[in-house]
Amino acid sequence: MTSSQLFEQIQSKGSFLCVGLDSDINKIPQFLLGKDDPIFEFNKAIIDATAPYAVCYKPNLAFYEDNGAKGFLSFEKTCNYIREKYPEIFIIADAKRGDIGNTSEMYARAFFSGNLVDAVTLSPYMGRDTVDPFLKFKDKWAVVLALTSNPSAADFELQRLEDGGYLYEKVIDTSKEWGTADNMMYVVGATQAKMLKGIRELIPDHFLLVPGVGAQGGSLQEVARYGMNKRCGLLVNSSRGIIYADKTENFAAAAGEKAKELAVEMASLMETFLK
Repeated sequence: MTSSQLFEQIQSKGSFLCVGLDSDINKIPQFLLGKDDPIFEFNKAIIDATAPYAVCYKPNLAFYEDNGAKGFLSFEKTCNYIREKYPEIFIIADAKRGDIGNTSEMYARAFFSGNLVDAVTLSPYMGRDTVDPFLKFKDKWAVVLALTSNPSAADFELQRLEDGGYLYEKVIDTSKEWGTADNMMYVVGATQAKMLKGIRELIPDHFLLVPGVGAQGGSLQEVARYGMNKRCGLLVNSSRGIIYADKTENFAAAAGEKAKELAVEMASLMETFLK
């Protein structure tokens, strides 16, 4: 998917919502456990309920790999379901891969050669070698970790360099030369929203994947104020606040309502800040 196609979907739906499919077998409604593939059945219902409002889904690989081969099959089935029923929706594999040489090439092939997903989250710590193989696939994306929401981000990302800048700024400034605004985006946590103004000065045209809204306390309004560009340029993720809104047989409808609430707020913010 190209950046233009992604922006067209954002305009069409009046939303820049990414729904995180952090589907935990211990948290899904108990009545689903009798199904052959409870995680897939859960995901399918969540997807159907939220698809009118979501422009992106982000399955987190850890929640699938935890269940071994069966879990990865649930991940594949989920991605294929989105591809077949909602082909316009962007899919990010939240895998946080980050290796070099043939290993990175194999990761890229695993996710992209069969058109399973549109993008993969990557750690840039080992340098350009970790990202390059993902940029060789047409209309596919590398999503580079820049500034995350976790408290330990201060251990490295917020360290000051000799020139006075932050390490995360160096990561962005260096890595932006590896690709383009059409095949690279960056992860910036919503709890770091005020940092988005400076980040936009470094990468005015790139999309930003912004987790941390909702359960983690990030402000959607601040994210839009500081991070939105003329083509929106944002994919704001909500996981727990949507998919676990209810644990009864009405879980999907509740998820749909939560997604709708966010989408309505996003539409208003786009009217205010989209330039």
